[in-house]
Amino acid sequence: MRGIRIGVCLLGLALALGAQDQANIVITGSRKYQMAVPDFNALPGVAPDVRATFDQVLWNDLYESAVVNLVGRSLYTAPAPQSEADLDSAGFRQAWSEPPLNVQRLVFGSMQVNNGGLVVDGYLYDVTQPPGGGRLLARRYADPATTAGARAIAHEFADDIIAALGFGPGIATSQIAFISNRTGHQEVWTMDYDGHNQRQRTNLHSIAYSPRISPDGTKLAFMSSVSGEPQIKLLSLLTNRLLPFPTYKGMAETPAWSPDGKKLAFAADMGGPNIEIYTINVNGTDLKRLTHSHGYDNFAPAWNPKPPPGSPGQIAFVSSRIGLPQIYIMNADGSDQQRLPLGGYAVSPSWSPNGLALAFAWVRTGGGEDSGASDIYLWYFGQQKYVQLTHNEERNDFPSWAPDGRHIVFESGAPYRTQLFTVAADGSVPEQLTSQGSNEMPNWSWH
Repeated sequence: MRGIRIGVCLLGLALALGAQDQANIVITGSRKYQMAVPDFNALPGVAPDVRATFDQVLWNDLYESAVVNLVGRSLYTAPAPQSEADLDSAGFRQAWSEPPLNVQRLVFGSMQVNNGGLVVDGYLYDVTQPPGGGRLLARRYADPATTAGARAIAHEFADDIIAALGFGPGIATSQIAFISNRTGHQEVWTMDYDGHNQRQRTNLHSIAYSPRISPDGTKLAFMSSVSGEPQIKLLSLLTNRLLPFPTYKGMAETPAWSPDGKKLAFAADMGGPNIEIYTINVNGTDLKRLTHSHGYDNFAPAWNPKPPPGSPGQIAFVSSRIGLPQIYIMNADGSDQQRLPLGGYAVSPSWSPNGLALAFAWVRTGGGEDSGASDIYLWYFGQQKYVQLTHNEERNDFPSWAPDGRHIVFESGAPYRTQLFTVAADGSVPEQLTSQGSNEMPNWSWH
């Protein structure tokens, strides 16, 4: 991989990132197909707003995927396919695949209302292939004939397209958990990957931090001070109700799920002078202490979703054992604790889905949390080096990897006025997700 210096201009984000800010971005080397996505053929009975929602969301999802180059619809000089039969004509394919369009992948389909539900037939073709070949995806989708149903189908179809192109999982159906104070209290919220459907999940009228979605997407762990001392809480994302979890003397915070969803790692002082890292089964059994302090704190554990073969598991965490907080890696049983060679003030580690990199927040020079701007960096274990992702005068913190390993969500802005942003690892498709209140500590779902 090679780093290049490119400009990142988040549209409308002058306060948060600045129109002229620069970032060092890793180029993944993935090929970006030239893709056309004409509006789908809507049969009588499909409401105009349903059709418009589907067409727009599908376009946005594919654009945000960062793995295709979309040819603008205003440039289309070839007719949109009405069915697969149109692709039987060599002339039809050439109209799309040759100049001036030079399209390689064509997405098309139709929608209708059947028994009160929206039914969408979606196709993906390699139009550079001769007639009779090139079909990469053909699938029928069904959901309620509403704008919400159209949005859900578009997200699912977009993820199927990304997978059919060979880029692994998409992110259109993923979720992001975060903390927002827009109601006057710090509560847990969730939203779609693109910032839509923002939904309040807790109503505890207290302080909440560090939301973490379980690997199966059904539960969420977070810290709350609703009972006084900060403690770990579990929330069902299916019922929006709290689930049983032990409380401890002192404080417990910064939970992190094991890849199998059976354990949590967290930081706690257990009423003592120092904060340590512990693991526990989600049912509250088998509490184990992994770190042993002597006048320093350990916090913010993050479990490697794909540890090296033969490893008992890996946990990244933050420790102040040499002075300023630094990032350490240890086995999931607490053995072999090693510090990343960073210096400065390094916090908020987040593992990439393939387990080969960490995203983190870093003040490279200066004395601490309030010493100035912090930026998001990526540490690559194979090369034993870091790459800078953001570079601006704000505080960027709490990065979290998307399940596709190609996007990162993070918070940026002045304290108590932060908003959430996403950006692809190649520096493309920057997006602001939140605007109401102060929003922080995002966590991307595992799927």
